Amino acid sequence: MSTVPPEVRARVEELRRLIHRYNYEYYVLNQPTVSDAEYDALMLELRKLEEQYPELITPDSPTQRVGAPPAEGFATIRHEIPMLSLSNVFDEPELRAWAERVYRLSGRRDIEFVTEPKIDGLAVSILYEDGVYTRGATRGDGFTGEDVTANIRTIRTIPLRIYPPDGTGLPAVLEVRGEVYMRIRDFNELNRQRGEQGLPLFANPRNAAAGSLRQLDPNITASRPLRFAAWDIGRFEGMAPPPTHAAVLDYLRQLGIPVVPDYKVCADVDEVLTEVRRWQELREELDYEADGVVIKVNDRALYEDLGVVGREPRGATAFKFPAIEKTTTVRDVIWSVGRTGKLTPIAILEPVPIGGVIVERASLHNEDEIARLGVMLGDAVVVQRRGDVIPKVIAAIPARRDGDERPIVPPENCPVCGAHAVRLEGEVDRYCVNSNCPARLKAQVRHFASRGAMDIEGLGDKLADLFVDLGLIRSLPDIYELDWAQIRELHGFGDKRVQNLRQAIERSKERPLERFIFGLGIRHVGERNARLLAERFRSIDRLKEASLDELLSIPGFGPTVAQAVYEFFREPRNLEMIERFRRLGVKLEEEAPAPRAARGPLAGKTVVLTGRLESMTRSQAEEALRQAGAHVTSSVSKSTDIVFAGEDPGSKYQRAQQLGVTILGEEDLLRMLRESGVSIPEAAAAS
Repeated sequence: MSTVPPEVRARVEELRRLIHRYNYEYYVLNQPTVSDAEYDALMLELRKLEEQYPELITPDSPTQRVGAPPAEGFATIRHEIPMLSLSNVFDEPELRAWAERVYRLSGRRDIEFVTEPKIDGLAVSILYEDGVYTRGATRGDGFTGEDVTANIRTIRTIPLRIYPPDGTGLPAVLEVRGEVYMRIRDFNELNRQRGEQGLPLFANPRNAAAGSLRQLDPNITASRPLRFAAWDIGRFEGMAPPPTHAAVLDYLRQLGIPVVPDYKVCADVDEVLTEVRRWQELREELDYEADGVVIKVNDRALYEDLGVVGREPRGATAFKFPAIEKTTTVRDVIWSVGRTGKLTPIAILEPVPIGGVIVERASLHNEDEIARLGVMLGDAVVVQRRGDVIPKVIAAIPARRDGDERPIVPPENCPVCGAHAVRLEGEVDRYCVNSNCPARLKAQVRHFASRGAMDIEGLGDKLADLFVDLGLIRSLPDIYELDWAQIRELHGFGDKRVQNLRQAIERSKERPLERFIFGLGIRHVGERNARLLAERFRSIDRLKEASLDELLSIPGFGPTVAQAVYEFFREPRNLEMIERFRRLGVKLEEEAPAPRAARGPLAGKTVVLTGRLESMTRSQAEEALRQAGAHVTSSVSKSTDIVFAGEDPGSKYQRAQQLGVTILGEEDLLRMLRESGVSIPEAAAAS
């Protein structure tokens, strides 16, 4: 029998209701009605009562947001109702065509639509049972997501218990779907703090939100400024759901659950377009990143009747915003030197905010691009920043010239070592001819130690540059013959750090052959081509003896790539370097490959990936496809069998449409991999 006095039970329940309300006012409405001191006093009182009467502690108590131990990995959760993706439209004619399909399929024209911002974050599902938060999951592939229950519990904008509004009921089961995201100002502050601590910076708010939610330790998630905005419901059991989408959002808001801001019911497609234009104008003033406007049929019964095509509901679409562009001025042009000696022109700009980031540099790619654009020093230019891609200059504005502009003159000498810089016939790039150029060596070391190559943990960019500057590394094999006595004398290098770095370098000797080939930095040989070379030749010795015809016979290898590989292994200095790697114990051979899937929907198919995948990285997807017996290429042609398109597909998607190549989505990719017997890797997110 309980020993808790009734008045204590009543007080605990009252405290939880008050704290829930004040959290909603503070974190969602941004309109607090009590001071921080009053709030803290209520929380302290609740903690003390729960400490005195532990049997009163429940999972939905505000005191239980943090405290779960770190997990060893994420379990999976099957979505009983799939979390479908949306089709995209990119201009007014496409939006009108979508609406006309809705009118035609429904046989009606008196259809209301709801518009809402498409917040750029991580889609999740949140489950309440009898008003208590019980489970949280990521969208995953739409059918299966990751169990992030403990992490979602830490997000203060999400109530752990919901109460029915006056005059309404509460469903026995309520699944809320929405976006976990990070406000731009919170993202900037988080990156500022990480910079002061010497930690890697997040690329953008979406990456920061995704990486923060997928931490194995919920305490780390709790330290990140995550927010949530609901945009729909899934399961709704025990009572009838609201009849319209707008009513669903209204109901969720009454429950104290934050929803997408400023949603609006539109009577027709013309009103929808007015709202789309309004959101486009507001885009740069928003406190969060939004990459479009979602349009949904308001009548939920009609929405369901319209059904699904592929993996996309017919009753909803997303109007995607164009890439963010701004006008600024070119102050100067510098030429960076890469690992192959290539000189890349970088425009130094008058700082300009684009998409929540201050942009001060932008790529000009090469001399031909400068000529094509007609850019001059001092020019007003249009700069584009699309997603995570480095900003680039896309146009000059000659009409704004005042006569003080000057031509951009390519350097005759390397800006780092002073050696001659040449541009060979048929090449678009200029190269430093000095193979011992410090800038080239630094870039080579950074590349060789990078995660996609030999993955030497601890040998980051700053340390690679330092070791080159000190003369500890004069060529790549020197990484395996470092003077550890000299390193111990450097500031900040204690026994533990030295031991960890030595062990990481030693472990890297056993990396797969494809990693070593990629790490060599052969021109035109990225991760995909390095893998193809490793699969074909299985050892460096066989690769260095390969003829040009053998290289050309590799699917996807054109004359430029084949010639670059062939010439690399005809250079005596490169062969000497490889022999030195061999003497130092670096693995230069590959074991026999595992047999590929002989049967399955992907066996023997030529496939191309385009766009951003949510369930895995691009390299993970390519590896999974190869295991399924598919041949992965980087360009779309008439011989391509399937193009798998993720979020924001590029020109490959359009090329596939022109050629009539089959285009499938990420869900189809995952299904076909499973049917081929290939295990699906976990998603790789920034942390």
